[in-house]
Amino acid sequence: MKNAGYSLARRLSVQLALQTAVGLGLLCGGIFAATEWSFADKQWAHLATKLAATRDAALSAEREGGLADMRRHLQAAIPRRAGTYLELHAANGKLLYRDPEPIQNPVKARRMEFALPLTVGEARGVLSLDIAEDSRMLGRLALILVTATLLGGISAGFASAWRVRRTMQPLHALADQTRAISPVQMDQRLSLPEPIAELQPWIDQFNAMLRRLESAYVQLEAFNADVAHELRTPLAALIGHTEVALSREDRPAEALRETLTVNLEELQRLAALVSDMLFLSRADRGAAARCSAPSRLADLVRQVVDFHEAPLSEAGLRVHVEGDAEIAVDQALFKRAVSNLLGNATRYAAKGSTITVQLGVDAEGRAEVAVENAGPDIDAQDIPRLFDRFFRTDESRPDGHLHHGLGLAIVAAIARMHSGHTVAVSGGGRTRIGFAISRSLPI
Repeated sequence: MKNAGYSLARRLSVQLALQTAVGLGLLCGGIFAATEWSFADKQWAHLATKLAATRDAALSAEREGGLADMRRHLQAAIPRRAGTYLELHAANGKLLYRDPEPIQNPVKARRMEFALPLTVGEARGVLSLDIAEDSRMLGRLALILVTATLLGGISAGFASAWRVRRTMQPLHALADQTRAISPVQMDQRLSLPEPIAELQPWIDQFNAMLRRLESAYVQLEAFNADVAHELRTPLAALIGHTEVALSREDRPAEALRETLTVNLEELQRLAALVSDMLFLSRADRGAAARCSAPSRLADLVRQVVDFHEAPLSEAGLRVHVEGDAEIAVDQALFKRAVSNLLGNATRYAAKGSTITVQLGVDAEGRAEVAVENAGPDIDAQDIPRLFDRFFRTDESRPDGHLHHGLGLAIVAAIARMHSGHTVAVSGGGRTRIGFAISRSLPI
């Protein structure tokens, strides 16, 4: 059975109730201790006052009339020291005087011993004070304080539970808003009628994540549609060619060979598309470039230019390489990115113009490669999406494509694999597209 977890509201309510009960208990304990100390101080002061009066009276009576007169005087003074009990013993232990009625509960009594210098010799005495009534009062006070502590803790628990539930209503509102978000309602965002300082950072981060998810979801939907479109054309061609070949039983071997050749070209196109998609998938999963020793980028670019010699010659284009930089790169990936840029420029450059491959170091110390060609400008609003997969526009380029297939998307992936970024600028009849590579890559 799945663990449902604990309730934050219940835990906070219990903790607040316990803290309140502990606080009240400490406060009530302090009140009881102070009251008990006040009672004890009063009892000792009362006992000392009674003792001083009793000693003075006993000494005066004994000097004037002897022990018998002292006993009569002490017995006559009993009403004046109500609630006390007096005993006097001679130095040899002989009882000299004792009040007729002892204290009912000797445990609840204050005792004060004293010496009495009589004419017949020093006597020892004990004066006790009955504190039973004060003890009963302290008992009732303790009961009241304990009851107040328990009731206060219980009341604080209910009040805390109510307060916590009201305080956590914004969390429930956010949960309801989150529950309403679905793939068909990705544009919804979390919000509160009144901003809460502790929750607002979480709301902002969650909304930012939703924006990224919405963008990724839209791109995924578009990517799926584009992939289906790209696969449909060669598949339709393959099916059509095959159906035509099968419909004619008397076709010569040369015609069948031509059909197979056309089918092979379509299959190669499919294989290249699948290969590019797999490469982009690996790049998206965080694959990094395998860099070799530092290479002179101009030499690698010239190798790519030589490979493109035939399509460049056919389009009447020339290539000029400017500058150089030396950095550790994955040579195969680097040449693939440059090849895609050069192929893109070849396709859209004005006939008879010169394509310039610029090499250098940007303001951040990264090695930069950019391919610049003359041709129609790219709309400024399309520049940020230039490296998206299968992105197309209707008017910016002669054939309605900003880039062919996944070429520039692969350039962006290779730049990321080298801890770099892409660059694209278009205006004044010149378009400059490229990428920058970090110089801090490990070799």
